[in-house]
Amino acid sequence: MTTEEITSRPPLAASHVDAPDSPMVDAVPGKVAAPVGAGVPIAMEKAEIAVGPKGQSLFDCPQCDSTYMLAGQLSPDGLRASIALRDWLLSEARQMRDSVAIVAGMCERMLAAGLPIDRVSLTIKTLHSLHAAISRTWIKGAGVTLQAFPYRVESHDGYRRSPFYAVHQTRRPLQLWLPKTADDCYGIVPELKEAGYTHYLCFPVFFANGDANGIAFATKSPEGFSPEHRALIEAVMPAIGAVMEITAGYITLGHVLRTYIGDEPHKRVLSGDVRRGEVTRIRSAILFADMRGYTRLTSNLAPEETVDLLNGYFDCLVPPIESEGGEVLKYMGDGLLAIFRDRGDDTGAAAQSALDAAQSGLARLAAANEAGELRIQLAAGIALHHGEAAYGNVGSGDRLDFTVVGRDVNVTSRVAKLNRQLGEALLMTRAFVERLWADPRRLGQYELDGLSDAVEVYRP
Repeated sequence: MTTEEITSRPPLAASHVDAPDSPMVDAVPGKVAAPVGAGVPIAMEKAEIAVGPKGQSLFDCPQCDSTYMLAGQLSPDGLRASIALRDWLLSEARQMRDSVAIVAGMCERMLAAGLPIDRVSLTIKTLHSLHAAISRTWIKGAGVTLQAFPYRVESHDGYRRSPFYAVHQTRRPLQLWLPKTADDCYGIVPELKEAGYTHYLCFPVFFANGDANGIAFATKSPEGFSPEHRALIEAVMPAIGAVMEITAGYITLGHVLRTYIGDEPHKRVLSGDVRRGEVTRIRSAILFADMRGYTRLTSNLAPEETVDLLNGYFDCLVPPIESEGGEVLKYMGDGLLAIFRDRGDDTGAAAQSALDAAQSGLARLAAANEAGELRIQLAAGIALHHGEAAYGNVGSGDRLDFTVVGRDVNVTSRVAKLNRQLGEALLMTRAFVERLWADPRRLGQYELDGLSDAVEVYRP
């Protein structure tokens, strides 16, 4: 069924036929949920928290005990709409990799099918170095916005006060008739009321790996969601959950690979460069930095203290690299390797960006030392060179490392060892300074371990 067919179909009638045995949790023990008008959903206040049996999947929830039972609650128009939505989700949407486009496309089709949705929010756990979860919220007429939830105590507290926490505990959907829901029932209730929403539906979505996620629908309609509206949403929930899991899997894989092997290597791996021995060469400015006296400084520190020290140190050096368009390829103990790609024939731009990043990183480190932000006074030695960074799959069997190899990488790391010897924080090779717009000071030629030719070295 095409999008045009969905759009041209008349919207679902706001049917108020009593739905048999509504599975949604909608009342507090000991409180009576009274009707608020003919055919209008009952008043909902707080979910009864009762953890379901272990091992249940998402669709062990009564909401989806039987797709056929749900289909029986739908009018012919509703049944056709549910089939069209499921078909789109499991065909076109399943092939998409843009989560924002998926959410927007789904909501537009739900509107065209007659669902009175004004707000839809998906929250999905992620494996990210900074974020525990990411929500994508669609607002009618305003599109989709993303919000990341960091690994912080306050984020966890916010989750425990949310409807998503309630549905994860009960493993059942939750509905709130907002005009009669207490403001302190859930953290989001005052915000929803102020925005004019009347009816809120929240569904748990459990992935195969056990991750607890969810999706919520809200409307400003005075009548709220009718029983048929709710049945239609429940009928497409298995397809929504499947697409959420597929999309989240690809996004998580990208996050994890980028976090541990870098931006370009992660793209190469995902494009299929996983065979041992494959090598890709890139012309670039190369930056190598390491900490002065790392072994001595950390010899009396606990491992946790050493990690904190390294994180503070890299927090000074890495942001300038990334802001100048560089890519950190490797962390090696107290050292890091980064590249700045040549931009076509303009190799000077890459070199200047690398120099600006190095000087900015050293300045940030000095400022952190002066402000007492680091446990120990730290110093860094940075070397800059220009040449080829060669990515290669190195290893044995099914355990490989997508690493950076080659003579120019070796030259950069060897020059970095001269920093302490010469008492300089920043050194550059002739191959690098030839591409600069500045006039650096020559320090001389030096023999480097493992290299047959002496290297001419400069300082800014």
